[in-house]
Amino acid sequence: MDPRINVTLVEANRTFIACPYSNTVIAGLRDLAAQQFGYDKLATDQVAVQFSPATGIDPQRRTVTLGNGTEHAYDRLVLSPGIDIRWNALPGYTETAAERMPHAWRAGEQTLLLRRQLEAMEDGGTVVISAPANPFRCPPGPYERASLIAYYLKTKKPKSKLIILDAKDAFSKQRLFENAWKALYPNLEWVSLSKGGKVTSVDVGAMTLVTDFDRHKADVANVIPPQKGGRIADIAAVADRTGWCPIDPASFESKLQPNIHVIGDASIAGAMPKSAFSANAQAKVCAAAVAKLVAGSTPDEPRLINTCYSLVAPDYGISIEGVYRPADGQIKEVEGTAGVSPLDAPNATRALEATFANDWFKTITTEVFG
Repeated sequence: MDPRINVTLVEANRTFIACPYSNTVIAGLRDLAAQQFGYDKLATDQVAVQFSPATGIDPQRRTVTLGNGTEHAYDRLVLSPGIDIRWNALPGYTETAAERMPHAWRAGEQTLLLRRQLEAMEDGGTVVISAPANPFRCPPGPYERASLIAYYLKTKKPKSKLIILDAKDAFSKQRLFENAWKALYPNLEWVSLSKGGKVTSVDVGAMTLVTDFDRHKADVANVIPPQKGGRIADIAAVADRTGWCPIDPASFESKLQPNIHVIGDASIAGAMPKSAFSANAQAKVCAAAVAKLVAGSTPDEPRLINTCYSLVAPDYGISIEGVYRPADGQIKEVEGTAGVSPLDAPNATRALEATFANDWFKTITTEVFG
């Protein structure tokens, strides 16, 4: 870090609860405590940490106002808004409804709620997962979740079944997931958009998900709703009409507000998926760009990498990867760099990738939180 640059981290919560790997908590394979991290290491790395939510941003004055009433001036502001739920996008699905039909797309109490509901369900029950249209946080996430819930049902409640109602006809790592489901989980059914899978409304009182062609009664319903950039993106006026944040692909500077940068799930990062690996790569590129800009230099053209592991079972992992660069004002995948796990890999390879997934989570959280 350039010692001439003063960095302040504004964070609403003293404990970070990681969404990546939280599907293992839902499936009873891991405790939520293993997903929780503090900020003590950051506070010793030339970073001042302020534990208070940002309640106001003035791009003209270049100030951030916190919930504790303090105001901080900035030369450059980096936002990581995360996601918010579009509560008005799915009729019947409200914040109150989420207490009966959890989304569990922000880790914490919702994660535990879904886990408790699965544990309380009688053997022979029906679990329904609703997957949204793109874009949304963690494209393979609904299918990893379905896989691990199916694993839980197979081992604990084998008379039960699981249905995925999908607003898409295709999804990340689809052939790998479907091959695994066919081999491991005969009680898992995926209903695509073209087969009537898009959920058009929910009836919480009846525990029913409604599509154009059917009504699906659930004992446990996991509704993953449409999303947008987190509220701070609206406060800073860096989100466009889509709800997401357009950025310069070389520096992640907002295209709507100068001197503000947006990283992670909220950014419109072209071909890069909304994944934790992507967000980490974007943060590093953005930090380097900000250091250059503060010094009066032009940021270098970056190369960004994404690797995404998914667990189909505790000993069965799959992955996808790609390399990205700025091109034509966007972030595009470098031709020939995309990779995916082989369809015909032996069990030993699947087990090794499951180990890699666990090691990746340990590595990225240790790097960030110590």
